[in-house]
Amino acid sequence: MVKFKDYKYERPDLSKITDEFNLLLDKFTEAKSYEDQSKILKEINRLRNYVDTMGTLVFIRHSIDTEDEYYAKENDFIDENKPRFENLVSKFYKELINSKFRDDLEKEWGKQVFTLAELQLQVFSEEIIEDLIKENKLITEYDKLIASAKLPFEGETRNLSQMRPFMESKDRNVRKSAAETVSKFFEENEGEFDRIYDELVKVRDKMAKALGFTNYVEMGYKRLGRSDYNSFMVANFRNQVREDLVPLVAQLRDRQRQRLGLKEMKYYDETLEFLTGNAMPKGGPDWILENGKRMYKELSKETDEFFTFMVERDLLDLLSKKGKMAGGYCTIIPDYKSPFIFSNFNGTSGDIDVLTHEAGHAFQVYLSMDYELPEYKFPTYEACEIHSMSMEFITWPWMDLFFKEDVDKYKFSHLAGAVSFIPYGVVVDEFQHFVYENPDATPEDRKNKWRYLEKQYLPFRDYEDNEFLDKGTYWYRQGHIFSSPFYYIDYTLAQVCAFQFWIKSMDDREMAWNDYVRLCKAGGSLPFLELVKMANLENPFKDGVIKKLVGPIKDWLDSIDDKDL
Repeated sequence: MVKFKDYKYERPDLSKITDEFNLLLDKFTEAKSYEDQSKILKEINRLRNYVDTMGTLVFIRHSIDTEDEYYAKENDFIDENKPRFENLVSKFYKELINSKFRDDLEKEWGKQVFTLAELQLQVFSEEIIEDLIKENKLITEYDKLIASAKLPFEGETRNLSQMRPFMESKDRNVRKSAAETVSKFFEENEGEFDRIYDELVKVRDKMAKALGFTNYVEMGYKRLGRSDYNSFMVANFRNQVREDLVPLVAQLRDRQRQRLGLKEMKYYDETLEFLTGNAMPKGGPDWILENGKRMYKELSKETDEFFTFMVERDLLDLLSKKGKMAGGYCTIIPDYKSPFIFSNFNGTSGDIDVLTHEAGHAFQVYLSMDYELPEYKFPTYEACEIHSMSMEFITWPWMDLFFKEDVDKYKFSHLAGAVSFIPYGVVVDEFQHFVYENPDATPEDRKNKWRYLEKQYLPFRDYEDNEFLDKGTYWYRQGHIFSSPFYYIDYTLAQVCAFQFWIKSMDDREMAWNDYVRLCKAGGSLPFLELVKMANLENPFKDGVIKKLVGPIKDWLDSIDDKDL
């Protein structure tokens, strides 16, 4: 059995790959039959999966240790050359959608790859290659800046992930001090965050205008493969959140204030749910992993097989350590048919959320790995997040393994937190629409807009005497804003779908699981709204859907006497 450490990386010979790719494209164009084109398409997929595999291995190993000089250099190489390979893929897309055998190819390979190809052709051309290279380098700069945090706190030097337990401390002074220490890092680097983001906005706006778009908004949506909804539908979704969900979240914050015995909630109090402390796993990383094995073994045959595969091949890197990038992710290593889970365990309930959230992504990838088309291994982002967020709720019956007597405390926090997250996610989205519709706005304009939106969607947030945060800088810590414009709303759309799975699971667990597995197996072979329909879920854009969910959520939360937890 080959383990992750033995997955072989070699720097792709781009000159050789380019020659082979162009030769295959010529053969594809000149093919005399649909069957011949389909065979050549398999060869092109093989080549693309190889390049993706090498790029992913570099990304994973660089993110595990940003101070490893070899993989730092290889990461720079990939940043520099990835857009050039994307140019080859763009040529392939052009030949694919113009194929004289398109109808037959669609029957075999599905329509979605043609839809995605058409979208990508609208957002790529050779003239923006240098801009794409610059964009990649700026994103890497941001990642390195975040990973560089060395925060002196309580006698030790810590990174941002390692500060989280202190920000959840039962001691209010410790919470405040930890929050201020984190805030100070961003304040000391304010100029760098503003510069990196301003350059990213400018280069993206430049690319959009070079390709004939009014601004980056439409280009950003197309880059994300959104084919069945638009920014107007998203704006209507945000309105529903403001009208139907924000009042519930405000009530939940007030319940939290009362539980904590506070006259006023401050920003550093939001992270503490209970005076008795937040629900925390009752053991360390190895213990969590063992219970994870048991959970997935009992959940289903499919999840048992999947999680055994992950653990035996060391496809999880979970511990926070020096030089490691912040956050968590799941990605795919195509040639090894392997998902990979990256995280930063820190002793909080977030460690269990990773084990369910990122494992939801990985489970979908595992079930979709036999799709030859790279486009079908993952769906578009908003559909991806349904798998992850729904798995968090589907695994609720096993949460007592991790939290024991605090299981109700965890479930209350998890559900209340999921609801409270949506208005924040909407702030991130509306902020980005403002930024890219106004690319010449100054850093101060952006900060003012962020703070204005916080007051609309998070009216309870009080930064007390922290002038730096009160002027609208909290978004510096939201990596998606830098690396993946417009991605963040996908979490909120998926959360609405995940709530539906949660309700279905309580009503008919077997039916809910069958719907979930069917959704995962479909991978990226369909667009978002068709996947939603396939899973027997209601369209989150539809008027009244959010309002309909508020009732069951509120009923469950009201059934728990949270003051006793």
